Amino acid sequence: EPQHIMRWPSPWGDGFPGWHLECTAMSTKYLGETFDIHGGGMDLKFPHHECEIAQSEASHGHSPVNYWLHANMLTMNGKKMAKSTGNNILPNEIFTGENNILSKAYLPSVVRFFMMQAHYTSILDLSDEAIQASEKGYFRLMEALKVLAGLEKSESSTIDIKAWQQRCYDAMNDDFNTPILIATLFEGVKYINLVKEGKEHISGDDLQLLTKSMHDFVFEVLGLESQDQANTVSDKLSGAVSLLIQMRNEARAGKDFATSDKIRDELAAMGIQLKDGKEGTTFSIS
Repeated sequence: EPQHIMRWPSPWGDGFPGWHLECTAMSTKYLGETFDIHGGGMDLKFPHHECEIAQSEASHGHSPVNYWLHANMLTMNGKKMAKSTGNNILPNEIFTGENNILSKAYLPSVVRFFMMQAHYTSILDLSDEAIQASEKGYFRLMEALKVLAGLEKSESSTIDIKAWQQRCYDAMNDDFNTPILIATLFEGVKYINLVKEGKEHISGDDLQLLTKSMHDFVFEVLGLESQDQANTVSDKLSGAVSLLIQMRNEARAGKDFATSDKIRDELAAMGIQLKDGKEGTTFSIS
């Protein structure tokens, strides 16, 4: 193409960068000649990533990446996801419930928790039943963290919290083994409930260690949000919609029906339905 801006002259004709070279150039510019982690799908292992390695080693004389993480595929209801067959879904459609596949909307942290329950090298099948099971596990974990905040300490511990914490680290050191980490965190949930019931005891130092470790691995490592954090986002959304409802009411009072209808229609397009009643306007998210 004459208008192609990425080109250079050579003895054999004009040269153009391929997609392998584009990735090599970008990673070198923004991450340097060597960086720690390079991710991608398993389908990119060869030839794309092999070519990136070859180009970088030829240019810089050493390997560009310390660790390669190749993720497997996401299927849905046991079938390959494909837009052409209608067997596909977007993240936002999961969060809002605007789809014909799942029975309801799910919190982003529930979806994240669901995905973390499979190792990144494994095929993960998305289904309503699977996410519902993960949702129960997520809420069980969040409830345990609330209980943890109110546990009473004892003079000594009957639980080896340091050994449990080490198993959490071992799981992540084993090729980011999030399923094992989550199973180990639920061991922590068991400890919390046993202490609450008075069947086990925990010292002040161990309680502090358990609390810090649970929060570190749940929120920092797995990147989940607590229910309170999710509720804060929900409260902000409610505030924004309430403001738009107020603006719509003012437009209607001033007989500016074009603006009133525009606010209603734009919100409807985002899945937010307004309902006018005797006591005012309410909204629901579909």
